[in-house]
Amino acid sequence: MKNRRKLLLAILLLFPTLASAQNFPAKPIKLIVPFPAGGPNDIIARVIGQRMSELSGQPVLIDNRGGQGGVLGTDAVAKSAPDGYTIAISSAGALAISPSMEKVAYDTLADLTPVTLVATVPEMLVVATNLPAKDIGELIALAKAQPGKLNFASSGPGSLPHLAGELFKLTAKIDIVHVPYRGAAPAVNDLLGQQVQMTFLDLPVLLPQVKAGSLRPIAVGSPERAPTAPDVPTMTEAGFPDLRIENWYGMVAPKGTPKEIVAALHDLATKAMAYPAVKEKLAAQGATLIGDEPEHFRSFIADETAKWAKVIKDAGVETAK
Repeated sequence: MKNRRKLLLAILLLFPTLASAQNFPAKPIKLIVPFPAGGPNDIIARVIGQRMSELSGQPVLIDNRGGQGGVLGTDAVAKSAPDGYTIAISSAGALAISPSMEKVAYDTLADLTPVTLVATVPEMLVVATNLPAKDIGELIALAKAQPGKLNFASSGPGSLPHLAGELFKLTAKIDIVHVPYRGAAPAVNDLLGQQVQMTFLDLPVLLPQVKAGSLRPIAVGSPERAPTAPDVPTMTEAGFPDLRIENWYGMVAPKGTPKEIVAALHDLATKAMAYPAVKEKLAAQGATLIGDEPEHFRSFIADETAKWAKVIKDAGVETAK
């Protein structure tokens, strides 16, 4: 009799969650973008959010909360109610790199619930046109002939482009100097002005200058050639499979979000990502849509965190801890 009452109580306690999941979403969803409007993270979130809104019949409201390389907006999600109505599409930097670079107020896998890996965007290695290197072999030979003389620009200390350059140094065993900038735009401007020699940045940021012949592409960090730059070899093709470097964007919710709500969010997001117009718009941005399961995304975050933590340690990158 006592066991039966316990079972009945458990079923009754389960009903509200099941009912809320069946009706989800019953009100607008706030989708935090931890970067200013207009960047890759913002574009991906807006395209997917719009389709999620169309599918659910509820508004998906974009909330841009830039600051600290995505950390501030990601922290806002970690501190939100775990009901599925405040989520984020955040980046590799905020989810997997910043926790090893600086003191942040959240633990990614303890304070956030992974929903799905949304998209990957390859990093492209380019050089200034005055540099006499046509491929990665020539670039490495040039760097080895002039240790400490060549430099690489990044969008800021601890950014993915910074760590991509550090991984390049470690893998190729070369001595090149890091020159940090406050964002990608000034880094590209100085590269065009030939004040720096090379950079790793998201492919869409560099593609217009590459197509114009203002920058020379060396290789992309994706496992396959990018459809928007089919003539540029991959790092693997160039003989450096360990230089697989991609930026990525993933949907997360606060910790404690019920599994049924996470499943509903996952279903809504992946259906939006499967829509042909969404695929087309984001392919034009150089993004490859993924849409994996929450547990796979959790493992992916753990692997990426370990990968970049090792680079930070091995390269002796200064941290703010």
